[in-house]
Amino acid sequence: MKELHSEIEIQASDERVWKLLTDFASFPQWNPFIRKVSGEAKQGQRLKVRIQPSDGGGMTFQPIILKVEPNRELRWLGHFLLPGLFDGEHIFMIEPLGENRVRFVHREIFKGKLVPLFTSQLDKDTKRGFEEMNQALKIQAEQKNH
Repeated sequence: MKELHSEIEIQASDERVWKLLTDFASFPQWNPFIRKVSGEAKQGQRLKVRIQPSDGGGMTFQPIILKVEPNRELRWLGHFLLPGLFDGEHIFMIEPLGENRVRFVHREIFKGKLVPLFTSQLDKDTKRGFEEMNQALKIQAEQKNH
């Protein structure tokens, strides 16, 4: 098992951050890591997700949404090739810290036989992708013209 964890404080409401996080159609305009998502943010739905960290190779996969808790948590589970080889449970959490202030927690838990082969790439490219997405989400959420 391998886990990546990244977080950032955002000066915006949980509703604002959630709206950006679940407006998949807008991802190509602002998200430097998760470049494209097709599907709806509903539990049990299958998405089509394209990730591409800067300076890293891209990958398209079709995760199933495990949890949708509006303004708090979005979670999906994806597989590379077959379940059990390289599974990633991607978790986005929004923790209220005060009025118009939240902590955005971005995690992924990787399991499977192939995970050890990708550990250095996950630590480098994928972790950087998380941090770049967090920063871009912060910029979008804190813009005053919303």
